[in-house]
Amino acid sequence: MIQAREYGTAGPLVVLLHGGPGAPGYMGPVARGLAGDFRVIEPFQRQSGAKRLSVSVHIEDLDEVIQAHRRISRSPPVLVGSSWGAMLALAYGARYPGSVAGFGLIGCGTFDEESRARFRATLDSRMDEALRLRLARLDIEIPDPDERLRRRAELLFPLYAYAPAHSDLEVEGVDAVAYAQSWNDMLRLQGEGAYPEGFRSISEPVMMFHGKWDPHPGGLIRKSLLPFLPHLEYHEWDRCGHSPWMEQEVADDFFHVLRGWVARVSAMAREGEETWIRENSSEG
Repeated sequence: MIQAREYGTAGPLVVLLHGGPGAPGYMGPVARGLAGDFRVIEPFQRQSGAKRLSVSVHIEDLDEVIQAHRRISRSPPVLVGSSWGAMLALAYGARYPGSVAGFGLIGCGTFDEESRARFRATLDSRMDEALRLRLARLDIEIPDPDERLRRRAELLFPLYAYAPAHSDLEVEGVDAVAYAQSWNDMLRLQGEGAYPEGFRSISEPVMMFHGKWDPHPGGLIRKSLLPFLPHLEYHEWDRCGHSPWMEQEVADDFFHVLRGWVARVSAMAREGEETWIRENSSEG
């Protein structure tokens, strides 16, 4: 089974999915922020190696983690993902409907070309010529692909954040091959029509948590998903970028809103499970 960090000892189960792809560890602050009220699992998605990475490989790894922890949990977990992790959460829900209590999507990635074009245009509008030159020189200056991807993320961080308290993403290691293989497979599946079409099978609560200053266009992404997830809810903060937990002005409210939503959907799942047991148990 893939590596996973655990936080908290009591309460409903929450599984956190990091983004990247290939950037494990940065959901640690979110895990610590939830651990007082929930049991939290933070899986580190599979790194590149002998087995080529794909969305399907990540889904099966995630299911192994979820099933292992379901043995000690009364009710299904809430799945919360950031960026690529939000996309992976929905892909898991399409493969295994009914396996989790709900899906929290923080700064969700794109599922159509219109949203990706807006994303690219927003990033471009925030760049100056000095930054463009520094990005262009990375291929020459940094031969190692992992280090080059890490440095690129550092240079682009200010374009994603509104007013961050710090710039330490707490990433445990960057894997450029994992990034390329996983993201290219997601694009392939979108091109073939598997996503977002496959999300029609998701009936559990789904909530987008989005910063208005996030270059990922929350409104457009929501619009692209609504035909397949008509029950999709949306919460947006005005002065907030891609990682709400890092933003000085909204971090406290982000955790307040996220905790409340997780508690609500966990209670709904627990109530539904108890109702099913009552209706299907024998009366002796």
